[in-house]
Amino acid sequence: MIPEIGHFSLALALALAIVQSVLPILGASRGNVVWMQSAQSSAMGQVVFVGLAFAALMRSFVVSDFTVLNVVENSHSLKPMLFKIAGTWGSHEGSLLLWVLILAVFGAGVALFGSNIPAATKARVLSVQAWISVGFLSFLLFTSNPFERVFPPPANGNDLNPLLQDVGLAMHPPLLYFGYVGFSIVFSFAVAALLEGRVDAAWARWVRPWTLAAWMSLTAGIALGSWWAYYELGWGGWWFWDPVENVSFMPWLMGTALLHSAIVTEKRDAFKSWTILLAILTFSLSLLGTFIVRSGLLTSVHAFAVDPERGLYILGLLGLSIGGSLALYAWRAPEMEGGGLFRPVSREAGLLLNNLILAAATGTVLFGTLYPLLLEALTGDKISVGPPFFNAAFVPMMLVLVLFMGIGPFLSWKRADIGGVLQRVRFVALLCLAATLMLWYVQTGAPVLAYVAVAAALWLLFATLREWALRIKLFDAPLSESARRARALPRASHGMTLAHAGLAVVILGMVGSSAWKSEEIAFVRPGDRIEIVGFEVLFEGVEKRRGPNYLADQGRLKVWRNGSYVTTLFPERRSYPVARSTTTESAIRSTLAGDLYASITEPASDTAAKGGAWTLRILYEPLVNLLWIGAGLLVLGGALSLSDRRLRVGAPRRARRPQPQPAE
Repeated sequence: MIPEIGHFSLALALALAIVQSVLPILGASRGNVVWMQSAQSSAMGQVVFVGLAFAALMRSFVVSDFTVLNVVENSHSLKPMLFKIAGTWGSHEGSLLLWVLILAVFGAGVALFGSNIPAATKARVLSVQAWISVGFLSFLLFTSNPFERVFPPPANGNDLNPLLQDVGLAMHPPLLYFGYVGFSIVFSFAVAALLEGRVDAAWARWVRPWTLAAWMSLTAGIALGSWWAYYELGWGGWWFWDPVENVSFMPWLMGTALLHSAIVTEKRDAFKSWTILLAILTFSLSLLGTFIVRSGLLTSVHAFAVDPERGLYILGLLGLSIGGSLALYAWRAPEMEGGGLFRPVSREAGLLLNNLILAAATGTVLFGTLYPLLLEALTGDKISVGPPFFNAAFVPMMLVLVLFMGIGPFLSWKRADIGGVLQRVRFVALLCLAATLMLWYVQTGAPVLAYVAVAAALWLLFATLREWALRIKLFDAPLSESARRARALPRASHGMTLAHAGLAVVILGMVGSSAWKSEEIAFVRPGDRIEIVGFEVLFEGVEKRRGPNYLADQGRLKVWRNGSYVTTLFPERRSYPVARSTTTESAIRSTLAGDLYASITEPASDTAAKGGAWTLRILYEPLVNLLWIGAGLLVLGGALSLSDRRLRVGAPRRARRPQPQPAE
């Protein structure tokens, strides 16, 4: 009965979405207040009904209701409760239901917290958001029913993909979807502005908090997925330019450009049409990612569906939303007034350069992701575009971006004194050069590009801290005065400092763990020893262990350094009988300096269980934890900016247009 309630709730949500997609926008065009206000109640009704459906599906997983096909295919009665709950969004149908729920949550958020948005604009935004909801709710109901029954029910389920039975993957999809779908509301604001024919500082102020919330969540989701790949897959890497990794990275790049562009629109009344275009393209890339992982184009642990019919449905939605919004943009964007003028050396120019580089980088990733798929579709030839292409094409653009990111905050609006800026960053450049030369002297053997990347990261870090110190007059005024000035700074300024510093830390982690990584792979038997970067690792053997729904071969490794005992590592090779698959569970000894990483894989011979050889992989990854620390700083910087009262309330209301006076 509960699944039927969930299914019926989805049907009611679709009916409300259809009403919301038509009535409020008609009310806005006709000045009918009642019709415009209906958007708020229908948006709240949508989130209630989709929430009921999601709760019904989760309940089916929690109680192991094997009359529901989705539960049969993605759960098992012996699975731990956390992964039963995570199974709710571990399938194509369940993840799509989560997608629709977050879509409804953002619509309800605007309805609840958009009190300072004019009624007509708010009605248009919620109507456009409902257009997206209609598309995905109809897709869910007509092609991907999460409540489909199976009779007679089996005694047990097929289990969830073992790779997804992990705490990191339990949280990764919700965060990623919150970012993906969060950009839908920015898209809705952009289309509403095109329909209204007006973009101004107030519009940019309304858009920024939603953009920032989506960007933060997408940042956290990507970082969590990278962390999961690092410790779960057993290969010791955190990024491989996998096509599905790329489709989450592209909206992040474009969303970063959108954040900076919206600042210029708010502060200087410039970049209006460009900001609108970025909002459309950011959500379009989110939809493209949804199409790629659900169309059968890719076979990946990330991919949810391999049914081409479902892919065609999403392709139709993709064409309507992207094609329709771009056509509207081409029609209305030229009518938007220009905005503030600025010199080539100014903060506006710096942010424009930031936008152009990010857009070019996004295009590079898009080309590298889609070209193999298009080539296979047209010619049948299969090629792989991997790290060599992206490292050669993408990384240099990012280094240029980082160089200008260090200078940008020193530039003033409208016109900047380049001589004064260079004087303020001269000490930073010398410090950065000295630190890089010292690193080169101490740690040789890496490619030249690695030292250049370290120099760029240090440049960004030191320049960011220098700019913050100048703002509060650190070392130039009494400490009490500096503390007072720091308290008086807007939280958004502190957030920018944290985010830029976080990116510098991320780059240091990326370079350190890639350029100076050490690796040893060997066939080992009990008593064998391996040496790696000063560590001595003793393989003591493997013992059997039973988990809730798996069997494990657990290795035991004792680690010494300079004759002193350090730790004992327990890597595992797990076998899931129901799912008929195996996973590798790495063991990691983490420090800020680096990780000692161990994994065991398939036995090197059939006699492994009788004391034969196992394949043991040992890595040392310097500075890899800076990746996660830097990502945390990025998210914290975004959260601090979002907490700025100026972004939560008090957006300027638009001045009323003067009404024509009747002729006397």
